[in-house]
Amino acid sequence: MKLLVATGNQGKLKEIRHLLATSPIEIVGLDELDNPPDVIEDGMSFTENACKKALEMARFSGLLTLADDSGLVVNALNGEPGVHSARYAGQQGDDRANNTKLLHMMATVPDEQRRAAFCCVMALAWPDGRVRTFEGQISGFIMRGERGSGGFGYDPLFLVPEYGMTTAELPLEIKNRISHRGIALRQVIEALSELN
Repeated sequence: MKLLVATGNQGKLKEIRHLLATSPIEIVGLDELDNPPDVIEDGMSFTENACKKALEMARFSGLLTLADDSGLVVNALNGEPGVHSARYAGQQGDDRANNTKLLHMMATVPDEQRRAAFCCVMALAWPDGRVRTFEGQISGFIMRGERGSGGFGYDPLFLVPEYGMTTAELPLEIKNRISHRGIALRQVIEALSELN
C-alpha cells in the first residue's frame, strides 16, 4: 500500500517514516510528486487545515494521503500560537524567530502558569473524498530558554515534566512514543491495518 505523506517539513516526514518503518506501507513524500499544488492552510482549527491538505493532495495524486496540522497551544497566551505555530513570528517555518517571539511573549509569565500542549490532528483522505481524523496531545511547560538539539520547531522550549527533559532532549524512540504526532499516528496505523 502506498501512502502519500503531505508535508514539506522534513522533520515531520522523518518522524513518520521512523514510526512506519516496520509496516508494509510504502511512504511517498511530496518531493516525489510532479508539481504538487501548494495548499493554503487558512482554516481556523488544526482539523480544518489537516482535512483540507489531505483531501486536496489525495485528489491531486490519486493516492491515499496523510496530512497533519499541529502546533503549540499555550494557556497563558489564550491558545497562541495555535494554528499559526509555524509562522508565529511572520515567516513560515522560521523556528528560531518563532522561539524568540514565544520567549518574549512569555517573559513575565510565572513558572506555575507556563502550561502548554502540543496538539496534532492527522487526516487520512482517499481520492474519492472520504476522510478520517485522528488526534494526539502531550502536555508540558514552556521553558525560559532553549535546551537540547534534537527535534524541530518549539521542541527546545517544551518541557515534558515526567522526563525532566524538553522534547529536543528526548531520544527519538521516547519522543515518538509520547508525542502528539506519535499518539495520532498510532491511531492512523491501526486504521490502515484494518484496510489490509
